[in-house]
Amino acid sequence: MPTKTNDPNKKTWLPVPRNSDFPIQNIPFGVFLTRDDIITIGTRIGDYAIDLGALHQLGYFEGIPLTDDIFLQDTLNDFISDGKKTWRSVRNRIGEIFDVGNQALQHNEDHKKIVLFSMEEVEMKLPVQIGDYTDFYSSKEHATNVGSMFRDPENALLPNWLHLPVAYHGRSSTIVPSGTPVRRPLGQTYPKGADTPVFGPSKLVDFELEMAFITTDANVLGEPIPIEEAEDYIFGLVLFNDWSARDIQKWEYVPLGPFLAKNFVSSISPWIVTLDALEPFRLQSPEQDPEPLPYLRQRGNHSFDITLEVDLTPDKGTPTTVTRSNFKYMYWTMAQQMAHHTVNGCKVNSGDMMGSGTISGPSPDSYGSLLELAWQGTKPVKLKDGSERRFIEDNDTVTLRGYCQKEGIRIGFGEVSTRLLPALDYKGK
Repeated sequence: MPTKTNDPNKKTWLPVPRNSDFPIQNIPFGVFLTRDDIITIGTRIGDYAIDLGALHQLGYFEGIPLTDDIFLQDTLNDFISDGKKTWRSVRNRIGEIFDVGNQALQHNEDHKKIVLFSMEEVEMKLPVQIGDYTDFYSSKEHATNVGSMFRDPENALLPNWLHLPVAYHGRSSTIVPSGTPVRRPLGQTYPKGADTPVFGPSKLVDFELEMAFITTDANVLGEPIPIEEAEDYIFGLVLFNDWSARDIQKWEYVPLGPFLAKNFVSSISPWIVTLDALEPFRLQSPEQDPEPLPYLRQRGNHSFDITLEVDLTPDKGTPTTVTRSNFKYMYWTMAQQMAHHTVNGCKVNSGDMMGSGTISGPSPDSYGSLLELAWQGTKPVKLKDGSERRFIEDNDTVTLRGYCQKEGIRIGFGEVSTRLLPALDYKGK
């Protein structure tokens, strides 16, 4: 079934602002609370949230095999479980309903009052119930930068890095949607010159510019997913700020890796942009040398040209764009990550989330964290108000944006914007 909605000449009868992330060629999926305090599954065109539950009840998805309640739920998990054929059918139908030449809903005022909401009228929710979350470490530039800082610059990458997508399992219970404040975490650190560890607020809170993909039910326990099929089980992508407490992490990560430094919170954008919507923006990923083992080898274009930006805004201040990067820099692709994740038979479920790892480009202005941008605090980042940042300060807001652009069409993810609140006054007594 072709992805009809991707036609760059396609127009909608809904008004869409210039340079909107959400033209009719996008059709993302999300969950929101309506003005009537009803949670529903929806999509977005321009500045309109569209109630898919209401559309379905009004008969607009006739002919597509969907259960009556598929969009009347508070997560997308069941819809994602229906698989790629259903996702594509629904997305194509939405494209037909809102096509400028289709008058069925366009001239039905009663139906429009039920189906359409301005974005100011809705509250976005976490789009999926995330059962399991894995975070990869797949940017060669980021891994090299971090390895240079903390190890030998001549041997920045550990021996396994060029042979497999390195990852760890994170905590799904603290993944939150854009707009949910983050509190500075408490934990143990081992300050320079100290004799014993100390307990208190992290002093080195950082953002991590990432993207994450959401999976469908992919395999049964014990069966790997071949790399040639891996993308069939990826529903779509979100922006992902995987917050990090660098000083806590430095003390705790040996020998088993990140723990409290990473599980205090991670923030995602609320709209999931499908792989189908991103199809026109495919490109080849960086050359891999040495060639991966056979189960990780792939040919063709398996990366995506997604422009990424991060703004840092002080309390009551103006935003400063501190980095501009791109998803295309990722060394290991999503398909390779999925194939490696399951080669031992690990089961992947609907709603699982897999983070890319920090995305850094080849130049200092494209690094994906303050750890790199300020180079471990030695090169402070200047903001528009004249202040400097080595790490995130209390009441700073970090905003990630991402979009693709080609042939006059912009497919975007909106944003994930999060404010860092002061730590709790907690002494552990």
